[in-house]
Amino acid sequence: MTGLLDVGTEFGARAGQRLREDMTAWLTTVDRAGTPQPAPVWFLWNAAESSVLVYSRPDALRLSRMRVNPRCSLHLSDDGEGHDFVVLTGTIGHAPGVPPAHEHPAYTKKYADWMDRIFGSADRFSAMFSVPLLFRAGRIRGG
Repeated sequence: MTGLLDVGTEFGARAGQRLREDMTAWLTTVDRAGTPQPAPVWFLWNAAESSVLVYSRPDALRLSRMRVNPRCSLHLSDDGEGHDFVVLTGTIGHAPGVPPAHEHPAYTKKYADWMDRIFGSADRFSAMFSVPLLFRAGRIRGG
């Protein structure tokens, strides 16, 4: 068992691998009217803490939404046929003390190519997405 996931089960092993290797996830916060607001994010899974690190733009609406209601979900896309999905529910908040993306070794290892290709450099990505957030998973489900 690793945190929230029982990696000894077929689902736990598959979900753990996807949380480590998938490049994008959908983070869903809820606006003041109660409408879910999903957005794609780059993420870094921490199995030991059952948490996900996300870097956000400082002007992103998710920041005001999470102050009002920190409950949210993070899910990985399915296989295109409604199978092999992973949904985490939990809470999200600021992650003080977490280094900027370009100084975070594991995050940089996972996304260095994308940061360079899409944003021109890891430094530029880090300047644009300067707010580290920590999603703490409380439950996981999938199929």
